[in-house]
Amino acid sequence: MSQARTLDVGVDIGGTFTDLFAVDSATGRVYQAKSLTTPHDLAAGVFDCLEKASLSPEDIGTLVHGSTVAINIAIERTGARAALVVTEGTRDVYAIGRGNRPDAFDPFFRRPQPLIPRSLTFEVGERKLAGGATLRPLAEEHARDVAHAVAEAGVDAVAVCFLHAYADPEHEAVMGRILAELLPDAHVSLSHEIVREYREYERMSTTALNAYIGPRASEYLSGLEDGLAARDFAGRLMIMQSNGGVMAPETAKRTPVAMMESGPVGGVIASAHVGAQAGFPDVITFDMGGTTAKSSLISGADPTIAHGYHIGGYASGHPAMLPVVDIVEVGAGGGSIAWVDEVGAMRVGPRSAGAAPGPISYGRGGTEPTVTDANVVLGRIGATSFLGGEMPLDEAAAYAGIAERFAPLGLDPVEAASGIVRLAVASMVLAVRGVSVERGYDPRDFALLAQGGNGPLHAVEIARELSIPTVLVPRLPAIFSAVGMLMADLRHDYVQTHYTALAAADFGELAGRFDELVALGRDRLAGEGVAPEAMSFERSLDLRYAGQEFALAIPVFELDPRRIAARFHEAHEHRYGYATPAEEVEMVNLRVVARGERVHPELPPSRVGHADALLGRRAVYFSDTPVECPVYARERLAIGQRVEGPAVIEETTSTTLLWPGDVATVAPGEELVIAVEAA
Repeated sequence: MSQARTLDVGVDIGGTFTDLFAVDSATGRVYQAKSLTTPHDLAAGVFDCLEKASLSPEDIGTLVHGSTVAINIAIERTGARAALVVTEGTRDVYAIGRGNRPDAFDPFFRRPQPLIPRSLTFEVGERKLAGGATLRPLAEEHARDVAHAVAEAGVDAVAVCFLHAYADPEHEAVMGRILAELLPDAHVSLSHEIVREYREYERMSTTALNAYIGPRASEYLSGLEDGLAARDFAGRLMIMQSNGGVMAPETAKRTPVAMMESGPVGGVIASAHVGAQAGFPDVITFDMGGTTAKSSLISGADPTIAHGYHIGGYASGHPAMLPVVDIVEVGAGGGSIAWVDEVGAMRVGPRSAGAAPGPISYGRGGTEPTVTDANVVLGRIGATSFLGGEMPLDEAAAYAGIAERFAPLGLDPVEAASGIVRLAVASMVLAVRGVSVERGYDPRDFALLAQGGNGPLHAVEIARELSIPTVLVPRLPAIFSAVGMLMADLRHDYVQTHYTALAAADFGELAGRFDELVALGRDRLAGEGVAPEAMSFERSLDLRYAGQEFALAIPVFELDPRRIAARFHEAHEHRYGYATPAEEVEMVNLRVVARGERVHPELPPSRVGHADALLGRRAVYFSDTPVECPVYARERLAIGQRVEGPAVIEETTSTTLLWPGDVATVAPGEELVIAVEAA
């Protein structure tokens, strides 16, 4: 290749596989690769994919990267020894949390331990009020004494979260400078630089998370940069964020908490683009990989954003009060292990065989049956065509493993395999319901967009359960998150708490506050090389009825209180089923989203489309009796061609299963549009 650096590359590190997608803007050529994730050295998977795709880093112009590294550090609790510095009198806020019990009827529930222990929590004499006024000035001499104590504790990271610093960060900024002076090598996280929003516990938890994962996440990113530089990479590295945008590595090192969900959100961004182009702006994504299944809702081609979530789940996780693409995740992937519980019932997941040893059929030492093994036994996955024949599966071993595990239940291997898949599907249906029905949306009004290596295999069955009429299978579904990373723009979110009644708000003051947030976004984007004409800014207000605890983010197109209130009443009725326009509306937060538009590579046509798309036939179980199904090569199907179920459509890294009565049509954009027969 030339040294023009014409390659755009997206790399997604998942729990089981690492995926690569690349487009050469000069030739239009598309590259893809998939390799088993290397948990001991995640960056090795990136370089392995580059090697498999025969790509040289020196030819790459832009590399967008998403991974599970940040969330793994938090969940596995392998982060830094970190300290927490707080306002005097608030030392126990982080340990107490909200004081609630996720399960009121579980007598054995144990609250998860904080990432930073109480013994490493230090108090500083200072106090700001909720409006930003100073009640007790910060004594710098005392602050220095605390910083010395922190240094003597031998920590690698420090989180600073002073009371009401979101309103005025003056004291936090001073403390940050002192810590940087005395601990020059420590990763220092200041709450007002992470999130300027009220809710002391959630703000403290988010800042503590950032400090806890900071050193290891920064080390990983620096190692990736060094590895690329050693291979003559001179392009631009961008890191995927949980909010659906990308950021520079320097930003990611300062705020690694923003990349917690950087892997799966790429698929949501791609779904919004592809769904709209295919005529389906309203889609529910269904992404099933090797470890988990995830779902998200897209309305009007816009992904749904949540302003906070729990890392590791609500019951045992850690709150992160940051914008994130709203994704519901369940422990049901191709590698999810099927087992028998203490009362003799079959269970599936959440434990996964992962990449090593993997399912029994991988032949890599796995001994526990998985969802993939069940699909092999049922004939839904071709044992000889997995990964394009590069990785043949051991069907006999899968059959024997399932037989051995479930013979005590009186089930033959086919019955057991069918039960495994049905249980996995039931779990995944809950994820789709979680982003639709439980958010006030009717899934029947959406198309289901299937992605991930296993998504197209199970999507039709899930659509039947929820009466979703259409399933959309995009091109390259197994590496769709990597595809989406090349479609993401630079994005930075800013929030400022401003509590007042909407009717009493000073909209001149609001305009000034919005302008301040926009200026922050403009400066950040300019520093990342974005031209002014490529910048855009979205404004919104968090509103609620007086007396409510949680708010809804309402877009602001003009500072007209009546129109803003009307949009809030409409949004409240859609979400909760009612609105009370006579009630007082409260304003809680101002928000600004700063976007820097990037050039998105176009996917060139890839359709071969000739008559011998039929590869053969094989027996597939949809019930107790096998059905001889035609097996088609997806890349050979012509635009407009129809395939009637039952049928199997195979491609290198994924399989689409059509049930009896379903009809798939190849759309002009090469998506498979499946009309699902009503259950």
